[in-house]
Amino acid sequence: MGVLMDVSDYIGFVAAEGALFAAAADQGELSVRIAPCPDWDMGDLVRHLGMIHLWAAANVAFPGSDWLDVEELPDLVRYWPALTGDSGEYPDDTDLVAWYRDTLANLIEVLKSAPADVAASTFLPAPTPLTMWARRQASEIAIHRFDAEQARGITSHFDPQFATDMLDELMCGFAPRPRPLDLDDPEVIHVHAEDTGEHWYLTIGSERTETSRQGDHADLTLTGTAADLYVLLWNRAPESSVAMSGNTDLMDLWRGNFRVRWG
Repeated sequence: MGVLMDVSDYIGFVAAEGALFAAAADQGELSVRIAPCPDWDMGDLVRHLGMIHLWAAANVAFPGSDWLDVEELPDLVRYWPALTGDSGEYPDDTDLVAWYRDTLANLIEVLKSAPADVAASTFLPAPTPLTMWARRQASEIAIHRFDAEQARGITSHFDPQFATDMLDELMCGFAPRPRPLDLDDPEVIHVHAEDTGEHWYLTIGSERTETSRQGDHADLTLTGTAADLYVLLWNRAPESSVAMSGNTDLMDLWRGNFRVRWG
């Protein structure tokens, strides 16, 4: 299952990462561009993350047989009318970051008050649905906190154990999702977080990827801190901070195919 923390730890990181994200967003004009999301400015990023918080909170607070199919804010009006208004319109820019903080507080309250065995639907492996949703939101905020701080010229820092856990979610949760690739033979990428001593071996095939925590062969080995590997493999940072040995062309395969997009 990987290097999972307790639900209470994830909720703590949701609160801490969310506060850092809001602080970065609040430090200037919302028109500043977000480099990893070239079609977005800071305002778009704030709106996206706030909506994601409302979506996640609705999945936990109003569990159903499947996770909610949501495209835009109006789809969430019936769950959180006080945070979406009657028509699901976002606040003006002057109130946008304050609105985001309200969506964050709502998410934290939902996660804290949910029963440990809440029967919410999930889409990633985890011991319990509550674990998955708390973990997923912590990681979602963390990568966008990095985006916001990068746009503001702020150097980002991540707790090594938290970065390892976020990296594990990517390696063991998102990477194995089926995706057709133009490969004749499987390729193996070995990811080594040297500061926390963790290893992942991704065997990338033409139809799917399999992840193991042990291996004896790699076509490409990536070695660095958990935080540097995390931002690299979320396609957020240049590879200069991570040592690479082997077939470095596999990074082009990764960047072109292993991306997580809303919707």
